[in-house]
Amino acid sequence: MLLRAGLYLMIGLLAVTAGCATSVIPESLEPQVDKAVTFSQVLEAPDSYRGKVVVWAGEVLKAKAMKGGTQLEVLQLPLDDEQGPVNDRMESKGRFLALQHEFLDPATMTDGTRVTIVGEITGASVEKIDEADYRFPTLDVKHLHRWDSRRVDDRRAPGPWWNVFGGVGFGGGSRSGGGISIGF
Repeated sequence: MLLRAGLYLMIGLLAVTAGCATSVIPESLEPQVDKAVTFSQVLEAPDSYRGKVVVWAGEVLKAKAMKGGTQLEVLQLPLDDEQGPVNDRMESKGRFLALQHEFLDPATMTDGTRVTIVGEITGASVEKIDEADYRFPTLDVKHLHRWDSRRVDDRRAPGPWWNVFGGVGFGGGSRSGGGISIGF
């Protein structure tokens, strides 16, 4: 009986963790992604990487409706363990432009929206940042993932935090436990 209960518990835990480990990259695009190509490499020589499919993350700085869709100006940020943008803007290597070929209302992609984009490199475009010319690497969006604005890196969250947990023990008697945790 104890062995069976442990087996059910293990199966349940595996099912829960498998459900949490979903990728933001669609399975159909995964084999197309060239993970060896870095943002810095493309920034140096964008035309050399035309046609390569990459995964980049960052924060939307500006969204602009265009005839061919919606152009996003994105502050590049490295990918974290969940394939989302890291929180520290100082880790950025620059900016890129991503063209979403379907219309995407700029009001839904406000400044600071965190995104992960699977896109095909199309080269570069020189545009102004304030009064300076800037060469933006450009992407055609194949998949756009918007991160929940409430997603926070726990290591950087200020103030107290609360947690409730519980557990069940298996053995010769019935044992269970639970508790409340408060941290500062």
